[in-house]
Amino acid sequence: MTKEQELMSFLGEHIFNPILDSPHASAELKQGVRYTIMRMNERDAVGMVHYFWTAVVGTDKSVPFARRMKKEGFLRFEEIVEDFRDRFNDAWIRRR
Repeated sequence: MTKEQELMSFLGEHIFNPILDSPHASAELKQGVRYTIMRMNERDAVGMVHYFWTAVVGTDKSVPFARRMKKEGFLRFEEIVEDFRDRFNDAWIRRR
């Protein structure tokens, strides 16, 4: 498994798949997740990690998206920060 696949598998399990697989998630939320997946897939592992942190910091788009995730009852990026930081750290990036 590549680093990119490992990272996307983690995000898929915790964030993306619960939303995409839910019949209760709004179309807007599913569209936002698909967009995020598309943007992540345009990057290498280093770029994916950077993109994650950009999404968590709070941009004009990410703040309302996080609110919508919470309102609809799904985990937000903010809620997996510690696990993400522990797993996808500098040592992970340097690992071959």
